Amino acid sequence: MALARTRRQHRGIDYWPGFVDALSTLLLAIMFLLSVFVLAQFFLSREITSRDAVLDRLNAQINELTQLLALERASNQDAEDQIASLRASLALAEAEQSRLEQLLASGSGQSEAAEERIGQLTGELESERQISQRALSQVELLNQQISALRQQIAALEAALDVSEQRDRESQAKIADLGRRLNVALAQRVQELNRYRSDFFGRLREILSDRENIRIVGDRFVFQSEVLFASGQTEINDSGQEEMRKLAGAILELQEEIPPEIDWVLRVDGHTDNVPLSGTGRYRDNWELSAARAIAVVKFLIENGVPAERLVAAGFGEFQPLDPADTPEARARNRRIELKLTEG
Repeated sequence: MALARTRRQHRGIDYWPGFVDALSTLLLAIMFLLSVFVLAQFFLSREITSRDAVLDRLNAQINELTQLLALERASNQDAEDQIASLRASLALAEAEQSRLEQLLASGSGQSEAAEERIGQLTGELESERQISQRALSQVELLNQQISALRQQIAALEAALDVSEQRDRESQAKIADLGRRLNVALAQRVQELNRYRSDFFGRLREILSDRENIRIVGDRFVFQSEVLFASGQTEINDSGQEEMRKLAGAILELQEEIPPEIDWVLRVDGHTDNVPLSGTGRYRDNWELSAARAIAVVKFLIENGVPAERLVAAGFGEFQPLDPADTPEARARNRRIELKLTEG
């Protein structure tokens, strides 16, 4: 312990911690004062700004009041001027009234009645003049409208006359064209009938006079048994031979018919009324008849007949030649018909 005491004596007294504490305390005090000053400055500036804004509003209100006061003074001056003018006018009116009263006092009662009547008549006359003027204006306007309508009617009548004339000419031309067309069609029909007769006569010569190949009206009829087996659409060998002869006749006829005559050979398929069995290729007689007609058309095309000169149609059992329900009638109704007709 003596040694420690000796060392403290040798080091001396240490003042630095106390100095640091004092300096820190001083800095804290200065910072506190600065903060107080800044806050005071902020509140003061805000108060000043608020007072400036209030002062600006007051100045604006003062300016508005000043302008309103100036306007009010101007209005008062105008009112005073008007009052002065009215007073002068009133004085003149009173003077005029006095003069008129004197004049009226000096006149008689008849003069007053006459003046009153004259005034009344003058007003009525002016009213009548206005009414007459308006009536004249309306009459003039109506005359102008009537004139314009007459011009329009005249123009429409002229246009109608021209249209009727054109219509009469058109009707005449149409009638003439109709007559010419009928004549031309009649000539075409006659020519086609002549070629049809020649064609059927040639077919009769080519195909020979067989019982199951005949002419019925304007149609050349093959019984189906000549071309097809029962329920089939493939042309048999003998039928193919007959169809080749038919194709040759068609090609010869094509060379003779003039190009301006539009013709086709229609191939119609017909069946009897016996329903097909459900196990076959075709569902009903209608499909069978159409398939047979198409088969004939395709065979003719294969043998050189132009496709545009052929038409295939199927009628099923719905156009029978013989309506009787017998085997002979059903045999007659199963057929392929050829008809030379217009395209």
